[in-house]
Amino acid sequence: MAKLNPADLLTVGEVSRRTGVAVSALRFYEAQGLIFSQRTAGNQRRYSRHMIRRVSLIQVAKRLGIPLRDVAEVFRDLPHDRKPTRREWERIARAWSADLEMRRAALERLQRELTNCIGCGCVSMSACRLLNPYDELASQGPGPHRLDPLPADPD
Repeated sequence: MAKLNPADLLTVGEVSRRTGVAVSALRFYEAQGLIFSQRTAGNQRRYSRHMIRRVSLIQVAKRLGIPLRDVAEVFRDLPHDRKPTRREWERIARAWSADLEMRRAALERLQRELTNCIGCGCVSMSACRLLNPYDELASQGPGPHRLDPLPADPD
C-alpha cells in the first residue's frame, strides 16, 4: 500500500467515507464556509486532508448541541489553505470552553429538576418548582420555560 501524503487532495466521496458525513452535508458545510475545497479543471471538488478534522469537529459540535453558526464563528479565523497549527486549534478549544461549561451546568440542573419531579405525585403543590398556577407562563410563549435549561437555538 502506498504511503499517504498529507498534501494529497481527497474527493468529496473520499471525505464522506472517511468522516461518515453525507456528500450533501459536505456541500452544505462548504456553502456555509465551514470547509473549503479546490476545484479541478473539470470543476470537481478536492479537499485537503486537514478538512477531515474540521468535518469531525463539526460532527462533535452537533452532538454537543453547538449551533453551526457558532462553529462558523470559531472556524472563521482558521486558515483554509493550510493545516491549522496547534495554537490555532487551542484557540477554538478555549472559545468553546465557557459555552460547554454553561451547557454542562444546565444539563445537571435539568437532571436535578427531573429527578425531583418524576414520580413525586405533586404531593406538595406549593413546593413544586414546575407548577404554573393559572397558566401564568403562557404569556412567555410556548415551551417548557421552567425545564428548558439551554438558551433557545434559532437554527
